[in-house]
Amino acid sequence: MHETIFDKIVRREVPAEIVYEDDETLAFLDIAPSNPGHVLVIPKKNVRNVLDADKDTWMSVMETVRTIAPGVMKAVGATGINVISNAEESSGQVVFHLHVHLIPRFENDGHKLFVNKKYEEDEMSVVAEKIRTELAS
Repeated sequence: MHETIFDKIVRREVPAEIVYEDDETLAFLDIAPSNPGHVLVIPKKNVRNVLDADKDTWMSVMETVRTIAPGVMKAVGATGINVISNAEESSGQVVFHLHVHLIPRFENDGHKLFVNKKYEEDEMSVVAEKIRTELAS
């Protein structure tokens, strides 16, 4: 596993606005926020993304997400929050160290996360069957 900027933040070699820490995880403000209060939650252990995370690491990160999300929302007066983790470059992952974005949301903040597409005729059942087959193998 290669070292990332997040490893340096964990070791306090690079400054960050840390908002929460426990034995397994660290949460800090994103330096390029989508909205004020945008927090990144990371495992202290270097893991590339959710595809490589062991169950305990993933559960530690998600427990931190669950613990701090209400406080993040309240602190900035948000009316909602997005919980997002990108896996690999094509999804938008830039730093290859597992991280979960907590993005506070506000009415009419202008952010659109999903461009909804429609399946072609019979495509949905074909895709579902491919996924079921892959999961069964």
